[in-house]
Amino acid sequence: MANMHDEHEEFAHPENEDIYKGLKVNKGVRDVPIVNPYFKRIKRARLEVDDYVRGILAGDITLLSRAVTLVESQLPAHQQMAQQIIEKCLPYSGNSMRIGITGVPGAGKSTSIDTLGMHIIKQGHKLAVLAIDPSSEVSMGSILGDKTRMEQLSREKNAFIRPSPSAGSLGGVARKTRETIILCEAAGFDTIFVETVGVGQSETAVHSMVDFFLLIQLAGTGDELQGIKRGIMEMADGIIINKADGDNIDKAKLAASHFRNALRLFPKSESGWEPRVLTYSGYYGIGIKEIWDMIDAYRHHAHDSDYFLHKRQKQAKWWLRESIEEALRDSFFRNEKISERLPLLEGQVLSDSITPFQAAETLLESYFCWIRQHTGQTLL
Repeated sequence: MANMHDEHEEFAHPENEDIYKGLKVNKGVRDVPIVNPYFKRIKRARLEVDDYVRGILAGDITLLSRAVTLVESQLPAHQQMAQQIIEKCLPYSGNSMRIGITGVPGAGKSTSIDTLGMHIIKQGHKLAVLAIDPSSEVSMGSILGDKTRMEQLSREKNAFIRPSPSAGSLGGVARKTRETIILCEAAGFDTIFVETVGVGQSETAVHSMVDFFLLIQLAGTGDELQGIKRGIMEMADGIIINKADGDNIDKAKLAASHFRNALRLFPKSESGWEPRVLTYSGYYGIGIKEIWDMIDAYRHHAHDSDYFLHKRQKQAKWWLRESIEEALRDSFFRNEKISERLPLLEGQVLSDSITPFQAAETLLESYFCWIRQHTGQTLL
């Protein structure tokens, strides 16, 4: 009864008193709780390394995604577990065709990947699409929008689309992408697309982890060769001119002719493969089969000449050296002695008191001195 009285008092209105005849205010209702009272948070079961490995080898996309999340994590415990998973998956990797895809912004990379990817899947393949986005450190994950533009692949059970981490250095993002390739191959994906958002430094990183490097271009934008770095052209194993449809067909053919002429000026590639230039329409699906046939022809050429294995081994050596340099760089700049002296020496360099080379030598000597004091070892 006391509770009923309290509830009555809580919702009582003075307008209902006798002195206010003719007024009647109904009782209100209690506020509905924002959180569903029946909601229960489901805790994920903690998985061990072998659980991840078994799931990945069985083709479990959920466990593959969770393993990639561990790879991308900055937490030391996650990194340690990720490396153990990668090590156990390594014997089951290396059996895919890795294809790097790049092009100027607006060239239609996402639409092209969606259309070409569906063509590949219909041939009985499993496709993983990974992305390297060095601009994401500023834009906080602009590449995530590309997944929504791959409408067909995003609904396909034999496709796995994974954007790059939302922040981090290009070297860090590229290394994580290469490790993700290993996990995807162990999960049974025999074709890997590694996409990069534009023409820039990230192309070198992509080229160092793929078997075939594909450059997407547009026609009808003026000088098609304008702004295309010589290095990008030299890396390309194939160039495809998008939007070759409607009134743009003749422009696309003319652009293809320009690119073929430009490629003749470059020295012959180490593989002996002569890069091809094709026209196509990603939106209408015109010329897609020819693109895949070109990639397949390169694969046969590279295998027959033993260049395929040679390139993979060369890439592995390159990533070994990159990993060493990255670890040393992190160790150097995180060192307490360097953190203390770096701002002072930077100021002296800016004021022209010392040269950058003298400052670097001083910092390195401080670093090696710190190492000797704490480990008793001589590094030089």
